[in-house]
Amino acid sequence: MADTIAFIRLLEHLPEYLPGELNDFFGARGELFVSRAPGRLDLMGGIADYSGSLVLQLSIASATHVALQPQEHETLRLVSLPSGRDEPLRLFEMALADFSASGALLDYPTTAVLFSHERGNSWAANVAGAFHVLMRERGIAFKQGAHILISSQVPEGKGVSSSASLEVAAMQAIKAAYGIDLSPREIAFLCQKVENQIACAPCGVMDQMTSACGETDRLLALLCQPGELKGTVKLPGELKVWGIDSGIRHSVGGADYGTVRTAAFMGYRMIADMAGLSCHETESAGHVCIDDPNWHGYLANVTPQEFKQSYAAQLPEQMPGAEFLERYKGITDGVTSVNPMRSYPVRQATQHPVYEHDRVKKFAKVLENWEGIGRAEELGELMYGSHQSYSACGLGSPGTDELVKLVHEAGAAAGLYGAKITGGGSGGTVAVLGRSDAGESIEAVTKEYARRTGFEPLVISGSSPGAGVFGHLELARENRQETGQ
Repeated sequence: MADTIAFIRLLEHLPEYLPGELNDFFGARGELFVSRAPGRLDLMGGIADYSGSLVLQLSIASATHVALQPQEHETLRLVSLPSGRDEPLRLFEMALADFSASGALLDYPTTAVLFSHERGNSWAANVAGAFHVLMRERGIAFKQGAHILISSQVPEGKGVSSSASLEVAAMQAIKAAYGIDLSPREIAFLCQKVENQIACAPCGVMDQMTSACGETDRLLALLCQPGELKGTVKLPGELKVWGIDSGIRHSVGGADYGTVRTAAFMGYRMIADMAGLSCHETESAGHVCIDDPNWHGYLANVTPQEFKQSYAAQLPEQMPGAEFLERYKGITDGVTSVNPMRSYPVRQATQHPVYEHDRVKKFAKVLENWEGIGRAEELGELMYGSHQSYSACGLGSPGTDELVKLVHEAGAAAGLYGAKITGGGSGGTVAVLGRSDAGESIEAVTKEYARRTGFEPLVISGSSPGAGVFGHLELARENRQETGQ
């Protein structure tokens, strides 16, 4: 791939990109292990992943490359190259011994403090955190440190999983350099642990799974219960997917996403109570365990008919956290908790994954039984329904709403069939489904958006394979031989 060739050339001339004190960043001897992991575009499913929905995700052309060289000393040294002119080079260093105290591994909350935003180290959590997760979850004892160089072309804060691509690329390079046996699916779950427990972002697993397991020009079908790969769905040749950046920064660690996620788990707890399911408090305050033979612990398994007939009317539109905790004790989500001082949009947040799972299944069925471009508008309506539901949850934004409106106004006559906000919402990127030759219509939408808002949007297009398909390259420093695996 062209971006990998460019990265290898960068490695050959690395002193030109680094300040003088880092010119010997990679030693003259010792192999470099190079990995590549793409970002992803959420076509359907989005935030319903944490409730067990089916999701359809496209691994995009933009990717993160990592080059890792093991070192004799037990220190991790990370350098992240700037992706734009206005961005600084970032440097982070720590001893592997910092992950332990008094001979015992630190717990996750204590480790997370090492990478806090206040210290300016939050980006390093996605890379160095992988070592700690492998220590805790796989019992790996690292006797060698590493120098790690990062170069990412996945735009940050756009809702296309820049953090997941970084985590997966780092984990893939560590796997190769230290001879650790991990499947792409295992890498995805371990990387989700990095993001949830050390980077402290409460994401589901679809981002990491797509970055690790995606295939070029195919939609990864993932049933998030918790991460059951259902193969891929071919995107018909008549169709193409674009991402258009709204210019509004997105973060899954933001308050809106966390509030909606927590509210969905509050709704599941209430539905379990209505259904007479047994609930037990856990040792962790504010969290419970539910014996659930009906839906197996996943809100998405409640059918729209069940929800409408038996539960919707009994769920409050809003509920204060303190009142919920008094009545229901806690939620089953392991990475968020109910804030007693906050009010939560329970009904809509609970409704979204129930109906989104149904929409995604219908979307996949149309593609799997493709009968021609005549059904493209049906796909578009499912996307518009998803976007409307996001907005009803409070996860919309003026910019993303405007882009979806422009696509809808252009319509099928312009070869544009549907659009929706992606990922965690509250800004970021809009996914657009159109005819494969609708590039001029996409350009017209972006020009009109720029005229109305003053922001020139980035257009994301193309696809590339996940880290599992790419594998890794081994570069010999002495003669720069390249070998793939």
